[in-house]
Formats: sequence, C-alpha cells, structure tokens
Amino acid sequence: MDQITQQFTDEQAMLAWTHANAATLQAGLVIHLHGDLGMGKTTLSRGLIQGLGHTGNVKSPTYTLVEPYELGTLRVYHFDLYRLADPEELEFMGVRDYFADDTLCLIEWPEKGAGILPEADIDIVIEPWQQGRQLSFTSHSEKGRAQLKAWA
Repeated sequence: MDQITQQFTDEQAMLAWTHANAATLQAGLVIHLHGDLGMGKTTLSRGLIQGLGHTGNVKSPTYTLVEPYELGTLRVYHFDLYRLADPEELEFMGVRDYFADDTLCLIEWPEKGAGILPEADIDIVIEPWQQGRQLSFTSHSEKGRAQLKAWA
C-alpha cells in the first residue's frame, strides 16, 4: 500500500492538476472517492473526465447513479451513490458489467455500495485544507501503485 498527498489552494488548482494528470490514467482502474458533501468529489471526477478528452458537460450522476463516457478506447463510468438506498440496487442495474479491463470507474460514496462493489485500486480522500483541499491517495493493488507512481 502506497500513499501520496496533494494540497490545492482552490478548485482551479485542483482542476489544473486533474487536467495535467488525467492522461496517465490506466484502463481497468477502480477509484473510490471519499469526502463530505461539497468537498469536491464531482469536481475531481469532472476534471479527470475532461482531462481525458471529454468536451461536453460532466454532470453529477446523483439521480441516475452512473454516467458513461466513451473516450476513444477507454470507457469511463462516473458513479454517484449518494442516493442509493440499498446496495442490492446495484445488482439490479448490472453493476458488475461496468468493471472491465477497458474501463475506468470513478465512484463517489462507495461505502453505499459495500459488499457489491469491487475493491478500489485507489482510494482518494478529499478534506479541507486551509482555503482549499487536501487529497490523500492510497493504492490497494499493483495497478493502483503504478498509478500513484505516475502521479507522484
């Protein structure tokens, strides 16, 4: 398990980092995003998705649970499980089909899908830091460790 920490003075600094580092993202990664309401989980996801080349809006999938993005050979799935009432709902939507070698899955509120979701390759915890945010990245797999090395 490896860990790195990044601090950002504001939202623009975090978005600049995501745009600059999105291209290093590997297919097959599962990334769990943790943080209180308003900490920037959707902002981080939006920055990564746009950094991978998406030019349209990146909306929060709070009501749809998942938003798909086809970006060349990479399929990105952005999940927001905040409104999930029961993890079993994920089984009904065929959640296991979203996790493949050619996908990148960004999951907000992953604890709501405990027992159904796969383990994270990387956990990202977003917390307040001065006027901005601190992101703590923890790897849990070989893929996750390789990604953290690319971001360090």
